[in-house]
Amino acid sequence: MRRLLLIALALPALILAGCSAQPHPTADHGSSSATPTEPATTTTTTVSQLPRPREVKLDGLDPCTVLSEEQRAQLSLDHAPNAYVDSTFGESKVCSFRSGISGNVMRLALVTVEGVGVWLSENAQVEPEFTTIGGFPAMIIRTPGIEDVCNVEVDVAEGQFLDVMFRDGGNEEKATQDTLCAGAQRAAEAALSGLLEQR
Repeated sequence: MRRLLLIALALPALILAGCSAQPHPTADHGSSSATPTEPATTTTTTVSQLPRPREVKLDGLDPCTVLSEEQRAQLSLDHAPNAYVDSTFGESKVCSFRSGISGNVMRLALVTVEGVGVWLSENAQVEPEFTTIGGFPAMIIRTPGIEDVCNVEVDVAEGQFLDVMFRDGGNEEKATQDTLCAGAQRAAEAALSGLLEQR
């Protein structure tokens, strides 16, 4: 049950693995099998070649204030935000938002102890799709076998990234993963816009 919960949070053991003495950061999604080393090396090189327009440090920010009320309304996030600190993020600040309209849940995490490259570890067990959000390098993350969640990871600064997760909140008619990924991308664009206004 805990393993499924961590998968739903979409970043299980990310920081714990990143802070260990292992040679490569990991994002273990509950599977003991590893993906081939060759593709991980190739994708890491691809991401490292994408420059950031500038550094946007996340230190000292409140994730619940990154999105304005207007932005939350545009994303149909009509419930009050819920702030917390998650130990699986290395005590990173996290905020969750729920939509009473769509029934979906968005989680925004400001990860300040590990770079976005952790998602490219051979142990991450995800399928990254490279893109840009507001000109910043980003990845759309799908976890094979987990259809009710989608993450977008935005590389905003060295050793820091913006994690946006969209998941089905238990709707009677489940949202497709494509719908969740589209929502995560819209939310990531809004969050980055909010960050740039504060930084």
